[in-house]
Amino acid sequence: MPQPVLPEPAFPDLDSMLSRKFGKEVANYFSGTTCSPLTLFHLPPSLIDPFDIAGSPLNRVSFLRTDHKFLSAALNHPTTSFLLFNNLNPLAKDPSHLSYVSYADVKHLIGEDSYSKTEEQMIAEYNSTTTIPQLLFLGLDERNKQGLTYNIYTGSPYFALDVTPKGSIISQAQDLIETLQLRGLKFLEGRIQASLPAQDAAIYAQARALLDWNARNPFCAQCGQPTLSINGGMKRTCPPKDMASLEGAIGGNVGVAPVDRPDCATRKGVSNLCFPRTDPTVIMAVVSSDGKRVLIGRQKRWPQYWYSTLAGFVEPAESVEEAVRREVWEESGVHLGRVVIHSTQPWPYPANLMIGAIAQCIPGGEEIVLKHDPELEDARWAELEEVREALRVGTSGLGEPAQEGYKEGNLRLPAGTAIANQLLAAVVGGFVGESPKI
Repeated sequence: MPQPVLPEPAFPDLDSMLSRKFGKEVANYFSGTTCSPLTLFHLPPSLIDPFDIAGSPLNRVSFLRTDHKFLSAALNHPTTSFLLFNNLNPLAKDPSHLSYVSYADVKHLIGEDSYSKTEEQMIAEYNSTTTIPQLLFLGLDERNKQGLTYNIYTGSPYFALDVTPKGSIISQAQDLIETLQLRGLKFLEGRIQASLPAQDAAIYAQARALLDWNARNPFCAQCGQPTLSINGGMKRTCPPKDMASLEGAIGGNVGVAPVDRPDCATRKGVSNLCFPRTDPTVIMAVVSSDGKRVLIGRQKRWPQYWYSTLAGFVEPAESVEEAVRREVWEESGVHLGRVVIHSTQPWPYPANLMIGAIAQCIPGGEEIVLKHDPELEDARWAELEEVREALRVGTSGLGEPAQEGYKEGNLRLPAGTAIANQLLAAVVGGFVGESPKI
Protein backbone atom coordinates (compact mmCIF):
# COMPACT_ATOMS: atom_id res chain seq x y z
CA MET A 1 0.00 0.00 0.00
CA PRO A 2 1.43 3.46 -0.92
CA GLN A 3 2.66 5.51 2.02
CA PRO A 4 0.61 8.68 2.67
CA VAL A 5 2.06 12.13 2.06
CA LEU A 6 3.36 13.68 5.26
CA PRO A 7 1.89 16.98 6.49
CA GLU A 8 3.53 20.28 5.67
CA PRO A 9 4.70 22.36 8.63
CA ALA A 10 2.90 25.56 9.54
CA PHE A 11 3.94 28.44 7.25
CA PRO A 12 6.79 26.59 5.47
CA ASP A 13 7.61 29.63 3.32
CA LEU A 14 7.51 32.22 6.10
CA ASP A 15 10.87 33.92 6.59
CA SER A 16 11.84 34.54 10.20
CA MET A 17 14.92 34.72 12.39
CA LEU A 18 14.18 31.25 13.76
CA SER A 19 13.61 29.67 10.34
CA ARG A 20 16.85 31.19 9.04
CA LYS A 21 18.81 29.81 12.01
CA PHE A 22 17.20 26.40 12.46
CA GLY A 23 15.49 25.70 9.14
CA LYS A 24 11.78 25.10 8.62
CA GLU A 25 9.70 23.25 11.16
CA VAL A 26 9.25 19.49 10.75
CA ALA A 27 5.71 18.07 10.83
CA ASN A 28 5.21 14.36 11.45
CA TYR A 29 2.32 12.00 10.67
CA PHE A 30 -0.65 12.34 13.06
CA SER A 31 0.33 16.00 13.62
CA GLY A 32 -1.98 18.95 13.09
CA THR A 33 -0.28 22.00 11.61
CA THR A 34 -3.08 24.44 10.96
CA CYS A 35 -3.84 27.79 12.55
CA SER A 36 -6.92 29.93 12.96
CA PRO A 37 -7.99 32.32 10.19
CA LEU A 38 -7.53 35.01 12.84
CA THR A 39 -3.82 34.29 12.51
CA LEU A 40 -3.98 34.12 8.72
CA PHE A 41 -5.57 37.58 8.75
CA HIS A 42 -2.25 39.11 9.79
CA LEU A 43 -0.18 37.41 7.07
CA PRO A 44 0.57 38.68 3.57
CA PRO A 45 -1.61 37.02 0.88
CA SER A 46 1.42 35.31 -0.70
CA LEU A 47 1.78 33.13 2.39
CA ILE A 48 -1.88 32.21 2.74
CA ASP A 49 -3.52 29.17 1.22
CA PRO A 50 -5.94 27.88 3.86
CA PHE A 51 -7.06 25.05 1.56
CA ASP A 52 -3.49 23.74 1.15
CA ILE A 53 -3.43 22.06 4.54
CA ALA A 54 -1.85 18.65 5.07
CA GLY A 55 -2.31 18.30 8.85
CA SER A 56 -5.50 18.54 10.88
CA PRO A 57 -7.90 21.16 9.48
CA LEU A 58 -9.54 21.61 12.90
CA ASN A 59 -9.30 24.55 15.25
CA ARG A 60 -9.93 22.90 18.62
CA VAL A 61 -11.34 26.09 20.20
CA SER A 62 -10.74 24.43 23.56
CA PHE A 63 -12.17 27.40 25.48
CA LEU A 64 -15.66 26.59 24.10
CA ARG A 65 -15.79 23.05 25.49
CA THR A 66 -17.62 24.20 28.62
CA ASP A 67 -20.09 26.34 26.64
CA HIS A 68 -23.13 24.09 26.26
CA LYS A 69 -24.97 26.69 24.22
CA PHE A 70 -22.23 26.42 21.62
CA LEU A 71 -22.02 22.61 21.85
CA SER A 72 -25.81 22.28 21.42
CA ALA A 73 -25.70 24.44 18.31
CA ALA A 74 -22.73 22.47 16.96
CA LEU A 75 -24.28 19.07 17.64
CA ASN A 76 -27.10 19.24 15.08
CA HIS A 77 -25.77 21.81 12.61
CA PRO A 78 -26.21 20.72 8.96
CA THR A 79 -22.43 20.85 8.36
CA THR A 80 -21.51 18.80 11.44
CA SER A 81 -19.55 15.55 10.98
CA PHE A 82 -19.28 12.62 13.38
CA LEU A 83 -16.41 10.13 13.32
CA LEU A 84 -17.59 6.87 14.90
CA PHE A 85 -15.49 4.27 16.72
CA ASN A 86 -16.29 0.70 17.70
CA ASN A 87 -13.76 -0.71 20.19
CA LEU A 88 -11.42 2.13 19.12
CA ASN A 89 -11.68 1.11 15.46
CA PRO A 90 -12.70 4.04 13.21
CA LEU A 91 -15.53 3.95 10.67
CA ALA A 92 -14.16 3.97 7.14
CA LYS A 93 -14.84 3.25 3.51
CA ASP A 94 -11.47 1.50 3.15
CA PRO A 95 -8.03 1.66 4.87
CA SER A 96 -7.27 4.99 3.19
CA HIS A 97 -10.58 6.82 3.65
CA LEU A 98 -12.45 7.55 6.88
CA SER A 99 -16.22 7.86 6.72
CA TYR A 100 -18.10 10.56 8.63
CA VAL A 101 -21.82 10.51 9.44
CA SER A 102 -24.41 13.17 10.28
CA TYR A 103 -26.38 14.02 13.40
CA ALA A 104 -29.43 12.26 11.94
CA ASP A 105 -27.45 9.00 11.86
CA VAL A 106 -26.59 9.08 15.58
CA LYS A 107 -29.57 10.94 17.04
CA HIS A 108 -31.32 7.78 18.28
CA LEU A 109 -28.14 6.84 20.19
CA ILE A 110 -27.12 10.17 21.75
CA GLY A 111 -30.57 11.71 22.12
CA GLU A 112 -32.09 15.03 21.05
CA ASP A 113 -29.45 17.22 22.69
CA SER A 114 -26.61 15.88 24.81
CA TYR A 115 -25.81 19.41 25.97
CA SER A 116 -29.29 20.68 26.90
CA LYS A 117 -28.24 20.80 30.55
CA THR A 118 -25.33 22.70 32.03
CA GLU A 119 -22.37 20.81 33.41
CA GLU A 120 -23.53 21.75 36.91
CA GLN A 121 -26.94 20.16 36.23
CA MET A 122 -25.36 17.05 34.74
CA ILE A 123 -23.16 16.60 37.79
CA ALA A 124 -26.08 17.19 40.20
CA GLU A 125 -28.26 14.62 38.37
CA TYR A 126 -25.52 12.03 37.84
CA ASN A 127 -26.67 8.39 37.77
CA SER A 128 -23.94 5.77 37.65
CA THR A 129 -26.29 3.08 36.29
CA THR A 130 -27.03 4.98 33.07
CA THR A 131 -24.69 4.40 30.11
CA ILE A 132 -23.93 7.65 28.30
CA PRO A 133 -22.30 7.18 24.87
CA GLN A 134 -18.89 8.85 24.94
CA LEU A 135 -19.07 11.97 22.80
CA LEU A 136 -16.10 14.23 22.03
CA PHE A 137 -16.05 17.69 20.53
CA LEU A 138 -12.98 17.80 18.27
CA GLY A 139 -13.10 21.30 16.79
CA LEU A 140 -14.17 23.48 13.87
CA ASP A 141 -13.07 23.22 10.26
CA GLU A 142 -12.88 26.95 9.59
CA ARG A 143 -12.33 26.50 5.85
CA ASN A 144 -16.10 26.09 5.48
CA LYS A 145 -17.55 29.60 5.63
CA GLN A 146 -21.06 28.11 5.40
CA GLY A 147 -20.58 26.29 8.69
CA LEU A 148 -21.78 27.19 12.16
CA THR A 149 -21.18 30.80 13.21
CA TYR A 150 -20.80 31.39 16.94
CA ASN A 151 -19.46 34.71 18.20
CA ILE A 152 -16.42 35.40 16.00
CA TYR A 153 -15.91 31.76 14.97
CA THR A 154 -17.24 30.06 11.83
CA GLY A 155 -16.68 26.49 10.69
CA SER A 156 -18.00 22.98 10.37
CA PRO A 157 -18.10 21.21 13.76
CA TYR A 158 -16.51 17.80 14.19
CA PHE A 159 -17.35 15.25 16.89
CA ALA A 160 -16.18 11.73 17.69
CA LEU A 161 -18.56 9.15 19.15
CA ASP A 162 -17.92 5.76 20.73
CA VAL A 163 -20.63 3.38 19.47
CA THR A 164 -19.23 0.26 21.13
CA PRO A 165 -22.26 -1.80 22.31
CA LYS A 166 -22.18 -1.85 26.12
CA GLY A 167 -24.26 -1.18 29.21
CA SER A 168 -27.76 0.16 28.64
CA ILE A 169 -27.12 1.13 24.97
CA ILE A 170 -26.26 -2.30 23.54
CA SER A 171 -29.35 -2.56 21.36
CA GLN A 172 -29.21 0.98 19.93
CA ALA A 173 -25.48 0.72 19.22
CA GLN A 174 -25.82 -2.62 17.46
CA ASP A 175 -28.66 -1.28 15.31
CA LEU A 176 -26.48 1.67 14.25
CA ILE A 177 -23.52 -0.55 13.45
CA GLU A 178 -25.67 -2.86 11.31
CA THR A 179 -27.15 0.12 9.44
CA LEU A 180 -23.67 1.43 8.63
CA GLN A 181 -22.49 -2.00 7.47
CA LEU A 182 -25.46 -2.17 5.06
CA ARG A 183 -24.06 1.03 3.49
CA GLY A 184 -20.81 -0.79 2.75
CA LEU A 185 -18.89 0.87 5.59
CA LYS A 186 -16.71 -0.91 8.12
CA PHE A 187 -14.73 -0.27 11.27
CA LEU A 188 -11.02 -0.59 10.50
CA GLU A 189 -9.43 -3.22 12.71
CA GLY A 190 -5.75 -3.29 13.58
CA ARG A 191 -3.66 -1.63 16.27
CA ILE A 192 -2.17 1.09 14.07
CA GLN A 193 -3.82 3.01 11.22
CA ALA A 194 -1.01 4.51 9.13
CA SER A 195 -2.46 4.56 5.61
CA LEU A 196 -4.86 7.49 6.05
CA PRO A 197 -4.26 10.87 4.38
CA ALA A 198 -2.54 13.28 6.76
CA GLN A 199 -5.68 15.34 7.48
CA ASP A 200 -7.78 12.32 8.41
CA ALA A 201 -4.87 10.81 10.33
CA ALA A 202 -4.61 13.89 12.56
CA ILE A 203 -8.36 13.91 13.27
CA TYR A 204 -8.30 10.15 13.90
CA ALA A 205 -5.34 10.48 16.29
CA GLN A 206 -7.05 13.18 18.34
CA ALA A 207 -10.29 11.22 18.57
CA ARG A 208 -8.75 7.84 19.30
CA ALA A 209 -6.45 9.10 22.05
CA LEU A 210 -9.30 10.86 23.86
CA LEU A 211 -11.79 8.00 23.50
CA ASP A 212 -9.17 5.59 24.77
CA TRP A 213 -8.43 7.80 27.78
CA ASN A 214 -12.12 8.09 28.65
CA ALA A 215 -12.59 4.32 28.33
CA ARG A 216 -9.61 3.62 30.59
CA ASN A 217 -10.82 5.98 33.33
CA PRO A 218 -14.42 5.09 34.20
CA PHE A 219 -13.51 5.26 37.91
CA CYS A 220 -11.89 7.99 39.96
CA ALA A 221 -8.19 7.35 40.58
CA GLN A 222 -8.50 8.96 44.01
CA CYS A 223 -11.62 7.37 45.56
CA GLY A 224 -12.62 4.57 43.16
CA GLN A 225 -16.13 5.87 42.42
CA PRO A 226 -17.57 6.09 38.86
CA THR A 227 -16.75 9.31 36.97
CA LEU A 228 -18.67 11.51 34.51
CA SER A 229 -17.35 12.89 31.22
CA ILE A 230 -17.61 16.68 30.89
CA ASN A 231 -15.87 19.53 29.00
CA GLY A 232 -16.80 18.08 25.62
CA GLY A 233 -15.07 14.81 26.54
CA MET A 234 -11.82 16.46 27.70
CA LYS A 235 -12.32 16.01 31.44
CA ARG A 236 -13.80 13.46 33.83
CA THR A 237 -15.26 14.58 37.13
CA CYS A 238 -16.09 12.71 40.32
CA PRO A 239 -19.65 13.83 41.22
CA PRO A 240 -20.38 14.36 44.93
CA LYS A 241 -23.80 12.65 44.64
CA ASP A 242 -25.32 9.75 42.73
CA MET A 243 -28.95 9.16 41.75
CA ALA A 244 -28.22 5.42 42.03
CA SER A 245 -27.87 3.61 45.34
CA LEU A 246 -24.26 2.58 45.15
CA GLU A 247 -22.96 -0.78 46.23
CA GLY A 248 -19.23 -0.32 46.24
CA ALA A 249 -17.99 1.57 43.16
CA ILE A 250 -20.08 -0.05 40.44
CA GLY A 251 -23.65 1.09 41.02
CA GLY A 252 -26.72 -0.68 42.33
CA ASN A 253 -30.45 0.02 42.37
CA VAL A 254 -31.79 3.37 41.25
CA GLY A 255 -32.78 5.54 44.22
CA VAL A 256 -35.40 8.25 44.51
CA ALA A 257 -32.97 10.83 45.84
CA PRO A 258 -29.26 11.54 45.29
CA VAL A 259 -26.96 9.57 47.53
CA ASP A 260 -23.91 11.29 48.98
CA ARG A 261 -20.70 9.70 47.78
CA PRO A 262 -17.49 9.37 49.79
CA ASP A 263 -15.33 12.46 50.11
CA CYS A 264 -12.80 12.82 47.26
CA ALA A 265 -9.65 14.94 47.03
CA THR A 266 -10.29 15.65 43.35
CA ARG A 267 -13.21 17.91 44.33
CA LYS A 268 -10.92 20.17 46.34
CA GLY A 269 -8.28 22.53 45.05
CA VAL A 270 -6.32 21.88 41.88
CA SER A 271 -6.24 18.28 40.60
CA ASN A 272 -4.87 16.84 37.37
CA LEU A 273 -6.29 13.34 37.92
CA CYS A 274 -9.33 14.02 35.77
CA PHE A 275 -7.68 15.35 32.59
CA PRO A 276 -6.34 13.37 29.62
CA ARG A 277 -2.78 12.20 30.02
CA THR A 278 0.02 12.43 27.48
CA ASP A 279 3.04 10.22 28.05
CA PRO A 280 6.33 11.80 26.84
CA THR A 281 8.57 9.37 25.01
CA VAL A 282 12.02 10.08 23.62
CA ILE A 283 13.14 8.60 20.31
CA MET A 284 16.61 9.38 19.07
CA ALA A 285 18.94 9.06 16.12
CA VAL A 286 22.40 8.61 17.64
CA VAL A 287 25.42 9.68 15.59
CA SER A 288 28.96 8.47 16.16
CA SER A 289 31.52 10.94 17.46
CA ASP A 290 33.01 11.32 13.95
CA GLY A 291 29.54 11.85 12.42
CA LYS A 292 29.91 8.98 9.94
CA ARG A 293 27.67 6.30 11.47
CA VAL A 294 24.22 5.95 13.07
CA LEU A 295 23.23 3.66 15.94
CA ILE A 296 20.30 1.37 15.15
CA GLY A 297 18.67 -1.43 17.13
CA ARG A 298 16.08 -4.17 16.74
CA GLN A 299 13.66 -6.07 18.95
CA LYS A 300 13.35 -9.84 18.74
CA ARG A 301 9.74 -9.75 17.50
CA TRP A 302 10.57 -7.59 14.46
CA PRO A 303 10.91 -9.04 10.94
CA GLN A 304 14.35 -10.06 9.74
CA TYR A 305 16.74 -7.24 8.75
CA TRP A 306 14.42 -4.67 10.37
CA TYR A 307 16.04 -1.95 12.54
CA SER A 308 15.04 1.44 13.90
CA THR A 309 16.21 4.19 16.20
CA LEU A 310 16.21 3.68 19.97
CA ALA A 311 13.35 4.97 22.14
CA GLY A 312 12.01 4.99 25.69
CA PHE A 313 9.76 6.77 28.18
CA VAL A 314 10.71 9.96 29.99
CA GLU A 315 10.61 9.30 33.73
CA PRO A 316 9.31 11.73 36.40
CA ALA A 317 11.70 14.56 37.31
CA GLU A 318 13.82 13.86 34.21
CA SER A 319 14.59 16.25 31.36
CA VAL A 320 14.31 15.16 27.73
CA GLU A 321 18.09 15.33 27.35
CA GLU A 322 18.63 13.19 30.43
CA ALA A 323 16.08 10.64 29.22
CA VAL A 324 17.83 10.36 25.85
CA ARG A 325 21.22 9.73 27.46
CA ARG A 326 19.81 7.27 30.00
CA GLU A 327 17.75 5.23 27.54
CA VAL A 328 20.60 4.94 25.02
CA TRP A 329 23.04 3.78 27.70
CA GLU A 330 20.54 1.34 29.24
CA GLU A 331 19.63 -0.25 25.91
CA SER A 332 22.98 -0.14 24.09
CA GLY A 333 25.72 0.86 26.53
CA VAL A 334 26.63 3.85 24.33
CA HIS A 335 27.53 7.14 26.05
CA LEU A 336 26.14 10.40 24.64
CA GLY A 337 27.21 14.01 24.72
CA ARG A 338 25.10 16.72 23.06
CA VAL A 339 21.39 16.13 22.57
CA VAL A 340 19.25 18.29 20.25
CA ILE A 341 15.46 18.11 19.89
CA HIS A 342 14.49 17.73 16.23
CA SER A 343 10.68 17.38 16.08
CA THR A 344 7.75 15.73 17.82
CA GLN A 345 4.95 13.35 16.86
CA PRO A 346 1.68 12.56 18.64
CA TRP A 347 1.24 8.79 18.78
CA PRO A 348 -2.27 7.76 19.86
CA TYR A 349 -1.40 4.23 21.03
CA PRO A 350 -2.58 5.01 23.56
CA ALA A 351 -1.40 8.57 24.33
CA ASN A 352 2.28 9.13 23.63
CA LEU A 353 4.08 12.26 22.52
CA MET A 354 7.18 11.11 20.66
CA ILE A 355 9.95 13.66 21.25
CA GLY A 356 12.42 13.18 18.44
CA ALA A 357 16.05 13.97 19.18
CA ILE A 358 19.40 13.70 17.47
CA ALA A 359 22.35 12.99 19.75
CA GLN A 360 26.06 12.44 19.31
CA CYS A 361 28.41 10.02 21.03
CA ILE A 362 31.30 11.21 23.16
CA PRO A 363 34.74 10.13 21.87
CA GLY A 364 35.45 6.64 23.15
CA GLY A 365 31.84 6.05 24.17
CA GLU A 366 30.71 4.02 21.14
CA GLU A 367 31.17 0.48 22.44
CA ILE A 368 27.87 -1.40 22.31
CA VAL A 369 26.96 -3.32 25.48
CA LEU A 370 23.59 -5.13 25.60
CA LYS A 371 23.88 -6.57 29.13
CA HIS A 372 21.97 -3.75 30.90
CA ASP A 373 18.38 -3.59 29.62
CA PRO A 374 17.46 -6.75 27.64
CA GLU A 375 14.92 -4.91 25.44
CA LEU A 376 17.03 -5.11 22.26
CA GLU A 377 17.99 -8.30 20.49
CA ASP A 378 20.73 -6.45 18.61
CA ALA A 379 22.22 -2.99 18.16
CA ARG A 380 24.85 -1.91 15.69
CA TRP A 381 26.44 1.05 13.96
CA ALA A 382 25.35 1.63 10.35
CA GLU A 383 27.24 3.68 7.81
CA LEU A 384 25.37 6.73 6.52
CA GLU A 385 25.29 5.35 2.98
CA GLU A 386 23.65 2.12 4.18
CA VAL A 387 20.98 4.14 5.98
CA ARG A 388 20.51 6.38 2.96
CA GLU A 389 19.90 3.36 0.70
CA ALA A 390 17.48 1.81 3.19
CA LEU A 391 15.50 5.06 3.34
CA ARG A 392 15.30 4.99 -0.45
CA VAL A 393 14.03 1.42 -1.01
CA GLY A 394 13.84 -0.41 2.33
CA THR A 395 11.04 1.31 4.30
CA SER A 396 7.54 0.09 5.08
CA GLY A 397 5.21 -0.77 7.92
CA LEU A 398 6.13 -3.79 10.05
CA GLY A 399 5.60 -6.95 8.03
CA GLU A 400 4.86 -5.11 4.79
CA PRO A 401 7.02 -5.48 1.67
CA ALA A 402 9.71 -2.97 0.83
CA GLN A 403 9.74 -0.75 -2.23
CA GLU A 404 10.82 -1.83 -5.68
CA GLY A 405 14.59 -2.10 -5.86
CA TYR A 406 15.13 -3.51 -2.38
CA LYS A 407 17.59 -6.42 -2.19
CA GLU A 408 16.80 -9.18 0.31
CA GLY A 409 19.22 -9.11 3.21
CA ASN A 410 19.76 -5.37 3.18
CA LEU A 411 18.71 -3.03 5.98
CA ARG A 412 14.99 -2.35 6.54
CA LEU A 413 13.71 0.81 8.27
CA PRO A 414 10.33 2.23 9.42
CA ALA A 415 7.99 3.96 6.99
CA GLY A 416 7.85 7.73 6.52
CA THR A 417 4.83 7.91 8.84
CA ALA A 418 7.15 7.08 11.76
CA ILE A 419 9.25 9.83 13.33
CA ALA A 420 12.23 7.44 13.33
CA ASN A 421 12.27 7.76 9.54
CA GLN A 422 12.37 11.56 9.76
CA LEU A 423 15.20 11.49 12.28
CA LEU A 424 17.33 9.18 10.17
CA ALA A 425 16.58 11.22 7.05
CA ALA A 426 17.71 14.36 8.87
CA VAL A 427 21.01 12.73 9.85
CA VAL A 428 21.87 11.51 6.36
CA GLY A 429 20.70 14.89 5.03
CA GLY A 430 23.36 16.76 6.96
CA PHE A 431 21.68 17.71 10.26
CA VAL A 432 24.91 17.18 12.20
CA GLY A 433 26.95 19.25 9.74
CA GLU A 434 27.87 22.89 10.20
CA SER A 435 24.70 23.97 8.35
CA PRO A 436 21.83 21.93 9.86
CA LYS A 437 19.10 20.78 7.53
CA ILE A 438 16.09 20.25 9.74
